Amino acid sequence: MGQAKPEVVPSLFVLNSRGASLKDGKLVLTGISPNAIVFADRPVRAAGHDLTTRIVEDWGNGSDNFAKDPPNATVSGFKKDGSSVLDAVVVLKSPKLEGDKLTFDVDILEGDLAGADGPASVFIDIIGRPFTPLSFAGVARRTAWRGAFYRGAAFAGAAAVAGAAAYPYYAPRCGYYPYPPCY
Repeated sequence: MGQAKPEVVPSLFVLNSRGASLKDGKLVLTGISPNAIVFADRPVRAAGHDLTTRIVEDWGNGSDNFAKDPPNATVSGFKKDGSSVLDAVVVLKSPKLEGDKLTFDVDILEGDLAGADGPASVFIDIIGRPFTPLSFAGVARRTAWRGAFYRGAAFAGAAAVAGAAAYPYYAPRCGYYPYPPCY
């Protein structure tokens, strides 16, 4: 059996925080989680985690990066009493991480978070799904191909069924089942 090679796979990110505010062209996430969920849809169907710090550091890296072509995102803010969820669709720009506070410059495409005083999630629309001309956030998709690297993503399920034995090409040993989240 050959060794799996890293492959760029179109993927999406989910950032979670204790709260969010959206005003004056800024999205401020307070109590940001130290890691983000990264997942790819079919045919890969991979999921994992990446450090929030690494996502911010990599924002402008590569030829097709978020600094050159900012991503769309849906921000969902909850009310503490659980009575409602407020959503906004934004274009994310210029992330700045200070402790557990992550701030983006944003263009607001629709919606508002006024009244959201509970936890929040940000669903970042990674480009590269060739099957649809629209993004999850409802904005026309650009033609770029962005994604995350997965090592042996197609084999992850088989490895889990086979007892999740440690393979030498699995690096890092976190972020994928049965390993713990990356911190």
